[in-house]
Order: sequence, then structure tokens, then C-alpha cells
Amino acid sequence: MRFITIRICPIVTFVIIQKNFTKMKYGFIIDNRKCIGCHACTTACKSEHDIAIGVNRTYVQQVEKGEFPNTRRIFSVMRCNHCTDAPCVEICPVEALYTREDGIVDFDNNRCIGCKSCMQACPYDALYIDPNTNTAAKCNYCTHRIEVGREPACVSVCPEHAIIAGDMENPATEISQLLALQQVKVRKPEKGTNPNLFYIDGDDASLNPEATDKSGPSLWSSQARGVGHYAKAAEKMMHTNGDVDLLQVTIDNDIQAAYQRKETENPNYIDVLTGKARRVYDTPDKGILWGWEVSAYVFTKAIAAGAFLIPFIAIMLGYEVTQTAKLWSAGLSLIFLALTGLFLVMDLDRPDRFLNVLLRPQWNSWLVKGGYTITVFGLLVSIWGVSIFFELNIPESPLLWVTAVFAVLLAIYTAFLFAQAKGRDFWQSPILPLHMLVHSILAGASTFVVISFIFENEDWMFILRNIMIIGLVVNLIVLISELTITHPTTSAKTVVKMITQGRYKNLFWMVTVLIGNIIPLVLLFVGTGEVLKAAIGICILIGIISTEKIWVEAPQRIPLA
Repeated sequence: MRFITIRICPIVTFVIIQKNFTKMKYGFIIDNRKCIGCHACTTACKSEHDIAIGVNRTYVQQVEKGEFPNTRRIFSVMRCNHCTDAPCVEICPVEALYTREDGIVDFDNNRCIGCKSCMQACPYDALYIDPNTNTAAKCNYCTHRIEVGREPACVSVCPEHAIIAGDMENPATEISQLLALQQVKVRKPEKGTNPNLFYIDGDDASLNPEATDKSGPSLWSSQARGVGHYAKAAEKMMHTNGDVDLLQVTIDNDIQAAYQRKETENPNYIDVLTGKARRVYDTPDKGILWGWEVSAYVFTKAIAAGAFLIPFIAIMLGYEVTQTAKLWSAGLSLIFLALTGLFLVMDLDRPDRFLNVLLRPQWNSWLVKGGYTITVFGLLVSIWGVSIFFELNIPESPLLWVTAVFAVLLAIYTAFLFAQAKGRDFWQSPILPLHMLVHSILAGASTFVVISFIFENEDWMFILRNIMIIGLVVNLIVLISELTITHPTTSAKTVVKMITQGRYKNLFWMVTVLIGNIIPLVLLFVGTGEVLKAAIGICILIGIISTEKIWVEAPQRIPLA
């Protein structure tokens, strides 16, 4: 605050107190010149917040680099970056994550539904699922200490004063002065998150997860049965009579093969002899956050949208679609829409709070927009089905067009949700909406082909062959485009290699490409028998679910930290 004196006359003088309304903005500096890797910050954070075993809000990553004997170990404190443009805040559907007026990204676990979207959106792997509450959690800058004038616990305990915290907008603070005087680095500036965690003497081998391979099997790197979201597996095993090894070592097949190859080529293989940097202490892998439930819901959602869009296309082309076919269309859409909702809820770590998406929405999140799209589409299809069944005098054409708009939104909204997951570079493809729309059209056509015997060769059914031919050709073009376009990041290129040459190559080439696309395309030109048509439809559906499994799962195998 400052004082302004205004003298009206020799007798009357006013003193005005003017408050400084400069906006506060808290941040961290990690001084790597001082850090000794003692892990005091990690233990202080765990103690302060009563954090469960196996998960961390802050930890010290250790990387060895150099060529023997000129080697060194780098210590880097990893934690939430409290980004100015935090993608976790944007994607959170229930405002559990929010940015305070002082710039701290805080968290309200009373709202969290455990959707794990924030974990996919964070490029820095700063969030985790707390196995005690089944909600997301992260560093909150020790706001309870800040509000009473104290420093975060990690800052207070650091013996070397390697962690500096404070208001970066106040020129009198140490952090502000260091930012003005020292050259600093941030992690992944290309993500555009404007992180507020800075490193003095930061080394790319430590700050960039792609600069080093995953750690080899060790106690610290592979608590795969008891960490965060993976704690679900541990809970199930706790109810068995067998021994439970929460520290069982599991390692990616590709990484295991690389280790075996190196050991075979050179029995005395040690990274520091080659000069290649390696991680020696890392955070445990959180595993696949969006598993089969998400792949399944993307698949059922495609059928729900396609089951309506196919008869709609037939009607718009001037074909007569019978009442029976319309009722089947409405019924299939509603059945697979219900399955979509079921899989969505099953994937939540707090399914008891799933209604928060609709009742406490954060409208920037495509999970919210998707939830309302599902609700409105289901309502419109229900109205359409009821009006047909009871022969109500409701104008059909306007209802069909409005429902079709929501069917398209239903088909593609997940592409925009994946785009909000900024931590996964492969999902940032501009072709993904077309990918999902084509899958919906193919899924709808294939479903009707499989049950075509019900409609006794109605005229509109003959368009299904052409729709599937066009859809398969477009789908192959989309797949080629997604895998061959110039990917700007190493992680996206790694995913492409994983799909085409790595652990998913058999599933991709044999199931997605051959069974799901090539064989049906050939058979469509060979014959038109009922059994053959059903086989074509089943092959296409198998190809779609295979593709969605790969596209959902593969990008999550790239480490974010």
C-alpha cells in the first residue's frame, strides 16, 4: 500500500490510502546447482498431506549421464507446474481442479469423479489417483500453509535451499529476483501451458522424459500392482488366499526385449560406459489409465450414433424406410447408448458421483459436452421411437434433422476430448473427428447388415453395400493419414512405430487392416449372400473395436515424466 496526500487548502488535508492491486502469481524455482537428491522434499510432502504409499505429489528424479569415468548424477525435483494455462483445469468436467486468484492450481476432491482426464491432460504426469479416496490428487502448493504466511513444506525442509517459492509478481521476493537474474528452463514449453515451475541449470536428460529410456526393473520403478489407479488390481488380490506381491516387477515388452538384446550383445553392458543417459530413480508407472472400458464405450457409442444415421441417410436419399426399421433404429441406438453410459460409469474411480458431470458441469470440458450430447441424443431418439410406436402426429423431418446433428456430435465428441488430453501427443491429430465419424457410419451399416434378415430385403437396405465400400475406402485413407502425416513430436512417432512395428503390430495388421478392412472390402465385390453379408458386418465391427483399443491404449504407454 502507499499513501497519497492531497492538500485542498492550508487547513484541510486529505490522506488517501491506495492499495496495491497487483495480481499475485505463485511459482517454484528448482536450483539444480544445489539439489543433493536427499528426498527430504518428498518425505516432507508425504508427511504434510498424509500421502499413500506408492504415489507422490513431489519426488526427486535421478538420471546418470556422461561416459565413464566422467559421469555425474542429476537430481531434478518433479511436481505440479501450476501452469498459467493449465490443461487439467480445462478438461476437468466438474471443476474439481481450478486456478486460484494467486495462480495456484488447487484441487477439491469432494467434487472429483475419478475420470482421470486430468491425468491424461497434464504433460508433466503431476497427478495421480489417491488409493485412499479414489480421487485425483496433486501438489496444491501447501495452500493451507501459504494462507497463514508460511512456506510450502518442501521449501521449509530443503537443507540446501534448492527449492524457492513465492510471488513471482512481487519484485521484492527471492523468486522474482532469481527469475530476473538467472537463466531458467521449463519442462515441455512447446505444450503452451506456461508452467510456473522453473529450473536453474536444468538438464534436458532429466527434464525431457524422451531423452532417457524407462528405468530397468527395480524396487523404485515398478510397483505395478499397488500404484494409484493400479491399486484396483491390488485390492482384488488382497481378497485372495495367495501371497500378494505389490512390488512385482513388470516392464514393457519392448523395453524388456531391448534390455535382453543389449545383455546378449554385451554381457558387461552398463549405460554409463556408453555415455547414454539413464534413469536410476523414477516415479512408479501409473499404467494404462483409460483401459478397456474407454475402448468399449467408444465402440458402443459409434454403433449408437450409426444405428440412427444409416436410416436417416436412407430417408434423405428418398428411400422408404418402414416403421419396423425405424423402431429397430431407435431401439439399437438406445441399447448401445445405455451401454455407452454403463462403460463410462464403470471407468470412473468414483462412480457414485457420475451425476456431477451433469449437475456440476465445467463447460470447457468435452466430457461435459459429451455427457449432455448423450443425454439429448437419447431423449430425441426416445421421442422419435415413441412417436413411431404410438403413431403420434409429430413432424418427423425437423425431429430427424435435429437428432442427426446430435448423432454426429455423439460420434465425434470423443475426438475433441482426446485433443484436450494434451499429455498424449498422438491424440492431437486433426483427422481424429473424421476417424470417429467414419467408424460410426461403418458400425451402423455393419449392424444393420448383420440383422438384415429382419427387414426382408427392403429397398433402403441396398444402400448399405455402397455405404460400406465408401466407408472402408475412406477408413483406410484415414488410417494411412493418421500414421504417415508428419508427427511433430518424438512421442507421437514412437506411438506410430509401436502400432506398425512394435507390440501392436499383429493386432493392427492382422485384425484392424486385414480382417477389419481388406477382407470385407474384397468380399463386398465377391457376393451378396445373407451369410456372407453377416460375415462382412462382423469383420468390420471386429476391425473397429481393434482400432479403438489400439488408438486408446498405445499413446498411454509413452511416459510423461
